[in-house]
Amino acid sequence: MSALKKNPMRPFGVLALAAALVLLAGPLLRAPALIPPAVILAFALFALYCMGHHFLSKFAFTIWVFAFVAASLFYPAAFVTWFGFDLGILIVPLIQIIMFGMGTTLSVSDFTRVLTMPWPVLVGIVLQFSVMPFAGLAIALGFGFEPEVAAGVVLIGSCPGGVASNLMTYLAGGNVALSVTMTSCSTLMSPLMTPFLMKTLAGRMVPIDFVAMMLSILNMIIVPIVAGLIANRILYSRQPVYRRGPFLAAIAFSGLLLSALGAMLDPSRLGALSAVQMGFVIGFALIGVVALAKLIVNVWLRGPDNWMDRALPIVSMAGICFIIGIITARSSEKLLAVGLALIGASILHNFIGYILGYWVSRAVRLEESACRTVAFEVGMQNGGMASGLAMSVLNSANAALAPAIFGPWMNVSGSVLATWWHRKPAASGTAGRTT
Repeated sequence: MSALKKNPMRPFGVLALAAALVLLAGPLLRAPALIPPAVILAFALFALYCMGHHFLSKFAFTIWVFAFVAASLFYPAAFVTWFGFDLGILIVPLIQIIMFGMGTTLSVSDFTRVLTMPWPVLVGIVLQFSVMPFAGLAIALGFGFEPEVAAGVVLIGSCPGGVASNLMTYLAGGNVALSVTMTSCSTLMSPLMTPFLMKTLAGRMVPIDFVAMMLSILNMIIVPIVAGLIANRILYSRQPVYRRGPFLAAIAFSGLLLSALGAMLDPSRLGALSAVQMGFVIGFALIGVVALAKLIVNVWLRGPDNWMDRALPIVSMAGICFIIGIITARSSEKLLAVGLALIGASILHNFIGYILGYWVSRAVRLEESACRTVAFEVGMQNGGMASGLAMSVLNSANAALAPAIFGPWMNVSGSVLATWWHRKPAASGTAGRTT
């Protein structure tokens, strides 16, 4: 009983071991049909076990990715269409939901905080949009990837920092406020910087439409994040009005109504705004859903205030895993051909980001906690954004392979580095000195 209380997911570990034994017994029993479901079950059950483990929980997301990759390789049709519906259409809406979730963790102060710490933010953003895209280009050329795959490597390097860097910074004892501000500012710059870098560095590999990519980032990233900022106000404001049933009901009704009206508008009449139409549709819908959920959970049921904090990681993890499954199913042959090389490229690219992010920060005499923060911000990119741009703008599942592989590896390496730094607390106020 004590073991179950310590890790309620412990039975899944036993089941994962049983699935692994079935996997090993498959060839001996001459039953190859057992191998695919045994592989998928082993990964899925082990991921559930990890979610309840104090230390292994950091790696649960990566194990889930392995489960979805295995499922999409063994059963690709399940990730291509459902009843004639192309699942690829879901990639952008899923990313918009994930970015909305990111926005709910932010506030206006996360953007204005740059005024109080301009130098470390400037250092981090300059490194983010110089080291990583150029390193991506050098690695893509050095590994000899074909144009579409190479463009994907440059693309992941040209994207802003990912929200996972905020968690890793917290675990490593870094400056979390600086991390959130850097992620926010680099994301706001991405509609200009990412298309510019892709046009400059990858324009000879694949056709790059600067305007189309800029509008896609606004639609897929910026608009949902702004909607998330509004939802943050609804969720966490201390003003009494945000806990009143009629007020929340009015917001819920207005958000859902505006979403429905936006969906019914004829895109041909919106001109350039048609490119961000779905961003507004999903943004208003999610604002309405959040207000309705708060009305039900907090006002009617008197439930906990942190329900969004519990739901958000699960929704984000599920969305990214499903996106990776869709991408893998569409480019399984290419993945099998270049998968190992892309893993090597992701390790090298990520390592360069950590090393240069940390040591350049030390060279310009940032505090130790800021150096660690910059290392994570430079080394970890927004893989979901890169996947969405590869599919929606480059129209290439092969270009989306690099983000699909780089993303999980960044979480693994970030967790290991954060754990190591956690054991070596940063001395407050020190510059250019390790502890």
